[in-house]
Amino acid sequence: MTRSLPPLRERVDPPARLDPPPAELGLHWRGMELADMPALHDLFHRIEEHDQTPYRTALEETQERYVAEWHSEPQNVLGGFDPDGTLVAFGAVALSPTDTRTLRVHIEGGVDPDHRTRGIGSAVLDWELGRARQLLAESDRDVPARLVVHVEDDMPDSVHMLTSRGFRASRYYTELRRDLSVPLPEVTLKRPLDLVPWSGELDEQVRLAHNVAFAEHWVSEPQTQETWTQGRTYFVPEWSFIVLDRTTDRAQVVGYLLSSRYEQDWPSLGWSEGYIDLLGVRPDWRGRGIATALVARALQAYAESGMQYASLGVDTQRPGVVFGLYSKLKFEPTRGSTMYTIDL
Repeated sequence: MTRSLPPLRERVDPPARLDPPPAELGLHWRGMELADMPALHDLFHRIEEHDQTPYRTALEETQERYVAEWHSEPQNVLGGFDPDGTLVAFGAVALSPTDTRTLRVHIEGGVDPDHRTRGIGSAVLDWELGRARQLLAESDRDVPARLVVHVEDDMPDSVHMLTSRGFRASRYYTELRRDLSVPLPEVTLKRPLDLVPWSGELDEQVRLAHNVAFAEHWVSEPQTQETWTQGRTYFVPEWSFIVLDRTTDRAQVVGYLLSSRYEQDWPSLGWSEGYIDLLGVRPDWRGRGIATALVARALQAYAESGMQYASLGVDTQRPGVVFGLYSKLKFEPTRGSTMYTIDL
């Protein structure tokens, strides 16, 4: 019999009072609201341009993140404003609302390049860690909990801040791309399997198939109807596909691939691309070429739309591993990031 853990309020040591970063940093701190998102978008732009990240955050993404990921709670999104009223730093924490097996608090933040090396980033991180522990204590569950931060490669200062506070590298993420000028593979599925375009009528079946396909994934939590449709600002239906089992009159979704078009990233990347956001196959249907067929069909759709590359992200327990299906389909790594965690 598995012993339950003590309630989180007994494990996470939340601060009874959480003050903003110190006044000597010269900034005014307050919770951020939806009306602040244009200012946050401008801050994202300055940070991304300076750090030469291979992506650019659009205003729509910033607003969607605040509503869908940060849950519109100003006490969880802190902004630091200079004397002129310009936003120069932010920190955000969010407790994943659908987690059941392990509660995760996602932490992110940033500082304007002109205000770095003043201790602002460290002060924001300490505030975030305090607020994250408060959020977990409020949930008062007896399940494992985890603080999560993602760091792009080649950011040693961020890594030092995290590891000095007890974070450890726990997962590695790699972006892959595939040149669409290289001849595409021809893949044919055998009956009763049928590869069809994505449709809204089948999307609920796709959600249920996804929950089954990722039930044993190390970090996956079940998708609700609400969370499943969030984050689809750049979803491209005509680049997305489903595999059906037509053994009976009522076709069953056994595999799916959902794509997006992140056009705002193309100038910084230096190429156009179709992006594979989700790919899954029900466990009892694996080993029949379904994933290969879905990827091959998506590559064809991207090429027909004039894209130069196909891209996607994968995660592994250690860096430098072989990427299986994607290596066979001539995908190559381009960049990476690391997930740092504290388990509670």
